[in-house]
Amino acid sequence: MMKKTHLRIKYPKLFLLLVTIVVAVIIFYEGRNYGPFHNFLVSLGYGGIFLGGVFYAYGFTAAPATAVLLVLAQEQNFIFVVLIGGLGALLSDWLIFSFIRYSFTNEINKLKKEKFVKMMAKNSESLFSSYHKYIFPTFAGFLVASPLPTEIGVTMMASIKNLSVKKFMIIAYLLHSFGILIILLVGKNI
Repeated sequence: MMKKTHLRIKYPKLFLLLVTIVVAVIIFYEGRNYGPFHNFLVSLGYGGIFLGGVFYAYGFTAAPATAVLLVLAQEQNFIFVVLIGGLGALLSDWLIFSFIRYSFTNEINKLKKEKFVKMMAKNSESLFSSYHKYIFPTFAGFLVASPLPTEIGVTMMASIKNLSVKKFMIIAYLLHSFGILIILLVGKNI
């Protein structure tokens, strides 16, 4: 009789994140050095750049998407990679923003009434004094611009009541384009 063994991973989400980073490293190096894979990535053209931008905005796909953008930036117009990648990331952010803004409103309002959240808000106001109103959006913007989990930054921005969808889209596009530009500039030197 065969005994079934199950592999149990203590931190499956962190393990999955590590796997995506390994995949990104493989894509980056194989995409530059292995002819058939390189040709496949290049054949994706600007559509591949747009998809790279779409996946750049999600935590678990940010690393491989960044690698794809780095490979494609070597073969395509650098500025178009930034602009089109930013549009792809904007599409993802808009979907997240809309979902959070319109589906989670009642839970966000209930969460604001929790003692812990009220305490954090009060402590941050006293800690940062007049700069308090700038810290939250700045941190959210940093998360959106970086290949860190954008979902958190977009959720933070969606909770800002006076931020319209139009303003959010402009800000998100500029932040993502800037983030992609920085990554591509750093990637040129690797």
